[in-house]
Order: sequence, then C-alpha cells, then structure tokens
Amino acid sequence: MPKLSDAVKALITSSHAKPGYTRASANVRPALERFASDAHDKEVGLPAWVTVSTAVSATMNCPEAMTQVFDLANTSNVQSQRTPVQNAELIREVGLKCISFNGIPRTINTLGAFFKDLPPDVASKLSTTPTRGLTTANLETRKKDGLALWDSVYLGFERRLLDKLAQSHPDLPIHIINGHYSNLLANPRDVQKKEPVGRVLTSLIAVACLRTQTGVGPQVTSHVFGLRKAYENGDARAEGEQPVEGGEWLASDDGNLWLLESVDKLVHAIGSGEGTTFAPGIRPKL
Repeated sequence: MPKLSDAVKALITSSHAKPGYTRASANVRPALERFASDAHDKEVGLPAWVTVSTAVSATMNCPEAMTQVFDLANTSNVQSQRTPVQNAELIREVGLKCISFNGIPRTINTLGAFFKDLPPDVASKLSTTPTRGLTTANLETRKKDGLALWDSVYLGFERRLLDKLAQSHPDLPIHIINGHYSNLLANPRDVQKKEPVGRVLTSLIAVACLRTQTGVGPQVTSHVFGLRKAYENGDARAEGEQPVEGGEWLASDDGNLWLLESVDKLVHAIGSGEGTTFAPGIRPKL
C-alpha cells in the first residue's frame, strides 16, 4: 500500500483544519450541571436531559462532554433508580441515532472515545448484540415502521414532503425513509432493547443536533413541530412507548424556548464561546 507523503499528512493534521476531537474546557462541567439542575426544577427527567446533552456533545464532536454527562447522570438525584449501565446504554443509543442528523464520523469518534472512558465494570456489562440487522423476515415490518415514524413527525405534510424531496433526487426520500427512519430512528419492534429511545426522545435528539449544527433552521422547525405532534396526536403514549418525564412540557411554547436556549448554552460552553464546530469548518490559516 502506498504511503502518504509527509506534506499530505501534515496538511490533514494541520491545526486550522481542526482534525481532532473538541476538548472540553473547564466551563463544560458547570454548564452541564446547571442544565441538569434546571431540568430538575422544571420536572424534566433524566432521560430527557441526558438525551439532549448527549446529542449536543456528539454534534460538537466532544466525547469528553459525553463522559461528563454520564458521570453527572450517575450522581444525580435519581441515581438510585437507574444504574450506570442503563445510563451508558442510553447515551450509546442516543449517539447512534445522531447519525441521522450529524452523519457517521462524529458518532464513530464520540462513541469510540466514550466507550474507552467507561469504567471496566460498566463497559463489560453493555450489550454486544446488534438489533438492527435486516432479514427477509423483518424487512417489510421495518420499512412500515419507518414510514409510520415519518408520518408521525411530518403529519399534515408527510406525502407532499416526500414528493418534494424526490424532485431533488428520486432516491433521496427512499434513503431517508429506508436508511434512517426505518432502520435507525424507529426502534426495532422484534427485539427487547435495554434502553429504548422512543418517539419523544428521538425528536429531542433531532432538535438538539440540528440546533447545534446551525445553518438548518427549516429542519429545526420541522422537528420542533415533530416533538409537538408526538403529544398532539397521541404517539407519545402509543403501545410500547415509555413515558418521558417533562416531555409534554418540552413540547409546549415555554418548553421549546427552554430547550433551544439550553442547547445554545451548552454549545457556547463546549465551543468555548466560538460556537459550533459543525458549520464554520476550515478557516484560512493567517
């Protein structure tokens, strides 16, 4: 295999290209603690605030922040009701679903580093059984569930939006539904997941990732509406869905404002005041 020249390797790893993880500054832990405390005051439960802060950490490419979310979850006021393994499984599942909004690389980066930082007694107890393999027996069910989730999020515009996406590229709606909604965002119904991330938490992932990215306001709007529709149309209470403490409030005007402002504050803390690492990209070297 041919080797990269020193010049190519140097350019790939040059500082202006920001090739590595975002490091968590001293401001990150206090910001996460304030977020968790504020969530508790507003009766927003641990699964919701862990989901949001994990999604922000993944989007910001900051596994150190993700590890701090895990540590904070284990020392919170509801620690006695949840084990560290449950919290780690929740963070891993949220990180996986972030692929649909952030792409694969940041999930590879953050989940890989997160796993390495876990205590050995927790890491050894995490599930090693994949749950999203496609077979001839489950394919049609998975496709049906993905379309149902799409319809739930975009109710009122669901078919018109698919038609509009197909104008951009005929395979765009096919990939979105079958590659993401069917086989990632919709939980497999034929397996028992240890820590399911259901309809409401999935909408929180979408809002947190997209708000953190910047530059995708229409998609943020769509998924804020998607969060509201989860309660307006009863999907949040459907069979198999676990109640999300504070979820209905988060779907209100006041809850939407708090959610978006909280994401902004976490982005500010993790980005050391420079904003997201996602949109600005490479800046010219002066």
